[in-house]
Amino acid sequence: MIQPKTIAFQGEPGANSHIACLDVFPDAKPLPCATFEDALSAVTSGEAELGMIPIDNSVAGRVADIHHLMPTSGLHIVGEYFLPIRHQLMAVRGASLATVKAAHSHVQALGQCRNTLRKLGLKAVTEADTAGSARLMRDWQDPTRAAIASRLAAEIYGLDILAQDIEDETHNTTRFLMLAREPDWARDADGKAVTTLIFNVRNLPAALYKAMGGFATNGVNMTKLESYMIGGHFAATQFYADVEGHPEDAGLRRALDELSFFSTNMRILGVYPPHPARWERLPAAE
Repeated sequence: MIQPKTIAFQGEPGANSHIACLDVFPDAKPLPCATFEDALSAVTSGEAELGMIPIDNSVAGRVADIHHLMPTSGLHIVGEYFLPIRHQLMAVRGASLATVKAAHSHVQALGQCRNTLRKLGLKAVTEADTAGSARLMRDWQDPTRAAIASRLAAEIYGLDILAQDIEDETHNTTRFLMLAREPDWARDADGKAVTTLIFNVRNLPAALYKAMGGFATNGVNMTKLESYMIGGHFAATQFYADVEGHPEDAGLRRALDELSFFSTNMRILGVYPPHPARWERLPAAE
């Protein structure tokens, strides 16, 4: 994988995407972008060499916008990263759990801390993102309001952490994809690879069953399969899939050949080394 000078992410400084950039590429310059479209455009234009984009979360599920944006971006997946998400409740200096009445954050973060907020008797208030909520706390200087964000956000915006690691599930983990302008079909040191592809099935009975048959008969493990509508048509369904293996492997090559026979517009978005956490058992919920 290339070593980027600049890596784009969606959100404000202190966002979990920012942390993922620092974890994987500590020497690169993180480039905050207002939207996912802006982050992808920064890579397409050459302003950044890579983009760090969340694809799904172990609690909240998929980041829906990405499944629509990524296939049309012209970018290629070159890596993945699994980031454990740890939420902190933070407020301006001088505030305490006794003064705080409301917690502000992204809707997913609020949902991931629902039980804790109920126990603390805090009203959940939805904001655009986690780090942006921390910035608002700094700007408002209101001891009755708190934000749910990362420890990095508390440091950046000069906030005190009132309660640590308040996520309801200890397995709370977000999977990020790294996107580049050029493809880089790679394996890890043990020869393992993940292949991500999209395809449409024909609008016929058992079309998906037949399209998937080649993966089963060739012993290819499919770790993710999701569908979503395209073009506003209920019958026009596109599928997004992750499978274990490299397209040059005999089994996956045969499976893809069979898939192409029963589907349309099949396209490989990336072939990349798996992150070690992919096969680790996530810790059970407390």
